[in-house]
Amino acid sequence: MSQYTVLFDANVLYPAPMRDALMQLAITDLFKAKWTADIHREWIDALLRNEPHRDRAALERTRDLMDRATRDCLVTGYEALMAAITLPDPDDRHVLAAAIVGRCDAIVTQNLKDFPPETLAPFGIETQHPDDFFRNQLSLAPGLVCSALRKVRARLKNLPKSVDEYLAILTQQGLVATVADLEQFADLL
Repeated sequence: MSQYTVLFDANVLYPAPMRDALMQLAITDLFKAKWTADIHREWIDALLRNEPHRDRAALERTRDLMDRATRDCLVTGYEALMAAITLPDPDDRHVLAAAIVGRCDAIVTQNLKDFPPETLAPFGIETQHPDDFFRNQLSLAPGLVCSALRKVRARLKNLPKSVDEYLAILTQQGLVATVADLEQFADLL
C-alpha cells in the first residue's frame, strides 16, 4: 500500500460521478484516502440543500459504505487545531486541521485559492485540483486507474454509458486534462 495520503474536501465528494471514481481509486491502494465526519456532513448537507428531493438516508448509506470500504479513512481529533489555523475562508479550517492530524500529503479540492500554499507548506501539505490528482494517478498506474474507471462505468446499469458518454461526464466534472489523457486508453474503459 502506498504511503501517499490525501484528504478529500467535500467539494470533490459532492458530485456522484467524481465521488464514485475517487472511491473506486481509493480501494486500489494507490494512495490512502482520508476525510472526516464533518466533511461527510458538508457534502451531504450541500447536496440536500441543492437537490431537496434527495433522500438523506440514501446519502448516509453512501457515507457508511465509503467509510467501510476505505481502510483507515476517518480522521478524528483535529478540532483543537482549528483555532490556530488562518485561511481565507474560516469554514475550511477543519479541512486543513484534519489533513495535519491525518498526516496527509495533499488536500484534493476544487477550491485551491482557499488553501494558500504558504499556509500549507509548513505542514508539508499541498493542494491538488481533482483533475491534477487523477492525472497523477493515471501516470503512476494507468492499468489500475483504467480498471477502476471501467468498474465505475459498469455500475451505471440503469442508464448505461458508452466510453464516450462516460468521458463526457468526467469532462463535465472538470476533469478535462484527465479525459484527454484517458482517450488513449478508451479500449480499457
